[in-house]
Amino acid sequence: MQMQANVPSDDLAALFGRLVEESLPDRRGEQAWRALLQAQATLMRQLDTDLREDTGLRLADFDVLAQLAEASGEMRMTELATRTLLSRSGLTRRVARLVDDGLVRRGNASGDRRGVVVALTDAGVERLTEAVPVHLRGVSRLFVDRFEDDELTALETALKRVIVDCTFG
Repeated sequence: MQMQANVPSDDLAALFGRLVEESLPDRRGEQAWRALLQAQATLMRQLDTDLREDTGLRLADFDVLAQLAEASGEMRMTELATRTLLSRSGLTRRVARLVDDGLVRRGNASGDRRGVVVALTDAGVERLTEAVPVHLRGVSRLFVDRFEDDELTALETALKRVIVDCTFG
């Protein structure tokens, strides 16, 4: 199915440029924003590839297991959805696969039959133990090693400010 546009294709770049200019005066920060998006996408793809090749675990699986480990092994599904990089529906499917693989188990929250708790299994802990060094070597090689300490501190401060502003805005 081909979509019809009201703008001739050779004018789309000009239209886009004009919209960006109107919405972002002097295009301030545009290149930094694009670089952040591209870096994030590139890093996530490479970290996923490295982790999958070395451990068979996807980055999204690792994220779920790591979040559970940081919460002492279990967490409500709603909290897990808030902490992971997945949508709620994506998390539901991911957790179902992790249950099938024996890496986590699902159960009802005590005192609340509607609440669902996800917990690491012994196999999940073993898999995480294997994956953490692989993942963090990749994080170090692809990201941390490319910056001086003061640059990492400045980047962390700036990104935390964005998080706080977006969260409590």
